Amino acid sequence: MPENIAPLPDFTRWPSFPFEGNMRVKPLAAPVEVEPPRSGEDAADCVACNTPDEAYIWVSERWRVRAMDRPTGLPVVLILECRSHLDIGDLPNLLAAELGVMTVRLERAIRSLDGVARVHVNRWGDGSAHLHMWFLARPYGRLQLRGTFLTLWDDILPAIPEQQWRQNLAHVAAWLAEFGGTALAEPPHIQWESPSTIDYSEDKPADQPSAPPAADAPRPNTLNDVDARQSPADPAVSESIPTQRTPAETSGAALTAPHPYTGQTDTPGHS
Repeated sequence: MPENIAPLPDFTRWPSFPFEGNMRVKPLAAPVEVEPPRSGEDAADCVACNTPDEAYIWVSERWRVRAMDRPTGLPVVLILECRSHLDIGDLPNLLAAELGVMTVRLERAIRSLDGVARVHVNRWGDGSAHLHMWFLARPYGRLQLRGTFLTLWDDILPAIPEQQWRQNLAHVAAWLAEFGGTALAEPPHIQWESPSTIDYSEDKPADQPSAPPAADAPRPNTLNDVDARQSPADPAVSESIPTQRTPAETSGAALTAPHPYTGQTDTPGHS
């Protein structure tokens, strides 16, 4: 007797849908009576709360921005977190207002990168209990990446070069620091070749060829909480937002660390 197979939804025929060929809908599991707790419901076990500032690309008194632990298929994927161990519905009025300002500011910082057309802002909330907003940069001209499936394409596309990724992180961090807070991500160092050694000895006969230059030295390998009560506005978010700012240049090595939401179940590849 043939199985009852549900028809595929219309979005599987959209140009932005990343898969093709024979597919079928998974059976829907039965609902559970009691849902399991999310990761880090208790602040003592919360990865975000226990991650030091050095793991972030930019920090302020009440907000932090972190990157993935390695380049992915998109120009940047960033996460905005509040320091307080709160979810979005638990934010007091002060932090709720600042969340709006920080969302707009971070979107503008990412959109100022070369080659970025749009910034997708997402919050799913089923992975970690600590508030975290996702910001995904959609490359300019990649029309197939528009819309719902950008998170899937991020896992499918080949990773961008690490040097470009680090430069992007440093640019966004410096852009945010123009309004306050501290930029912790810095552009990568330029790897210089060691100069060759040439022998200029005058004792050498004129007809004797010069010794070959010494071999270059081998190149090095290239590569959370505040009181939720009302308090004076965070200087990093209290100023007005101009339509265009140029970030100050920085130098040094970028600081990144593994993000705390890998392996969660919110949506494929993200939580």
